[in-house]
Amino acid sequence: MKRVYIADTTLVSSDSLSFRENIEIARQLEKLKVDIIELPQCIKSAKDILFVKTISAFIENAVLSVDAGYTKEDVIQSAAALSSTKKPRLRICLPVSCVGMEYSFHKKGPAMIKMITELVSAAKECCPDVEFCALDATRADESVLKDAITAAISAGADTVCVCDDEGIMLPSEICAFAGKVKGWCGDKITLGLCVSNSSSMAVASSIEALDLHVSLIKTSQNGSISPLDSTISAIRKNLFRFESGINFTSAGKIISNSLQTSCTAKEIAEKTNDADAQLLLDANDSVEDVSKAVSALGYDLNEDDTKSVYEEFCRVAQKKKINAVEMEAIIASVASSVPATYTVEQYSIHSVNTMLSSAQIVIKKGGEALEGVSLGDGPIDASFKAINQIVGRHFELDDFQIQSITRGHEAMGNAVVKLRADGKLYSGNGLSTDIIGASIRAYVNALNKIVFEEDER
Repeated sequence: MKRVYIADTTLVSSDSLSFRENIEIARQLEKLKVDIIELPQCIKSAKDILFVKTISAFIENAVLSVDAGYTKEDVIQSAAALSSTKKPRLRICLPVSCVGMEYSFHKKGPAMIKMITELVSAAKECCPDVEFCALDATRADESVLKDAITAAISAGADTVCVCDDEGIMLPSEICAFAGKVKGWCGDKITLGLCVSNSSSMAVASSIEALDLHVSLIKTSQNGSISPLDSTISAIRKNLFRFESGINFTSAGKIISNSLQTSCTAKEIAEKTNDADAQLLLDANDSVEDVSKAVSALGYDLNEDDTKSVYEEFCRVAQKKKINAVEMEAIIASVASSVPATYTVEQYSIHSVNTMLSSAQIVIKKGGEALEGVSLGDGPIDASFKAINQIVGRHFELDDFQIQSITRGHEAMGNAVVKLRADGKLYSGNGLSTDIIGASIRAYVNALNKIVFEEDER
């Protein structure tokens, strides 16, 4: 009897869900005994990395598969996020159709195949389990698709998944396509299939391909590809042909709970989050109170991270009460971060519209206060130059963003600074009711990551 595997992709596109709702869906998928739980790229923010580390603490049976991004640095960071996972997998997802390659990456076939080889090789060096996912495979030129899959396997891919992003092929056509790919992969490689459900034929296509050629199919609770509940029902009706590790006895209840969780989260995302507004903490709350609030939000922090979160909470809470949204921002900015070589002590900014802005920054390193003064084209530019003056180095500012975490005149701002050093990108976050202060803290946060990695070398 053929053993079949299910990889659920619900959490790959769950931006509308809160951290807590995503954690609950991961718990339900683990109870369901889904073989693989797929996660999105965790290189965008500290919150993504923290999410991977949090669910790694309770996922015992399922493989955790993370999209490893598009550069070797992305691969290394993704592998680091999976360091505590019991069954880690890195997923290299790249387009192989002419439209996908040129539109998304401005590459033609040979260049994309070179990229596939480099990324799969890098992933294999970091993780024993690597999957290559060929996006838009059914619209690819056959020779390019074959070369891409061959290159991925030669570079170390253990699993190959081909995707029908259009979803207009009939089950018999999908099955014939999968059979051709199976011939290229051989018997030692696990072949997977991901079919768009745009024509409502994804389950039929997946089951027919399972019967003849593939061993793994991808599902989602949102129904964009093979719906999880329908797929499990189809497998259960064909247990005389398939063997599966799915917990069929309670599958209906678990899926229902997960879908209800997902719907509730979407409703909440569309409204003002009154529940978050009610979860208020202030400067009088103890570390135990903050720790309970962190747990209630779904985070599982170690002792060091709890200490860092509490220290940052105390700093922000001196100016305002903290709700749940702001608490999550604090967690994302400091938890699982590197040790602070530099810390912001104080700053003084002078800015008028008739002359250059000036910034006086004091930061501490090992207890020693270091001061820098600089002029710049605006307060942010002056502040960053003053920090560079203190450390005696110039960093290329790759990106800088400011966004409001909450509403109102006491809204907390979140700044993101991306610095480039030796060709590598380092991202830092900073929080404050003062956007200049948030920007300074984000710059120092990124600086600490650069210094920490250089010291590790």
